Amino acid sequence: MNKEKLLTLIQSPYITEKSTAAAERNQVVFKVSLTANKLEIKKAVEQLFDVKVERVTTATQKGKQKRNKFGIYKKSDFKKAFVSLKEGSEIQFEGIN
Repeated sequence: MNKEKLLTLIQSPYITEKSTAAAERNQVVFKVSLTANKLEIKKAVEQLFDVKVERVTTATQKGKQKRNKFGIYKKSDFKKAFVSLKEGSEIQFEGIN
């Protein structure tokens, strides 16, 4: 898999209360492309962050309908990837821009 595809596959880390609780179980949550599958996500995380991945679980988050004074609009859908890391592997996001 080429480097350009890897960089577009994983969009950003997904930081919420639930994802920080998952970090205690050696799990990291990423916002990924809607077209990405589990095998591509596993390869991308292993190559970009130089860690060993045990398992990948994905969930598609449906966009909510919002309303403002101009009318109703829908936020876009996105996919979350819950990446379980093997023992001894760790990803540090501090200092990454």
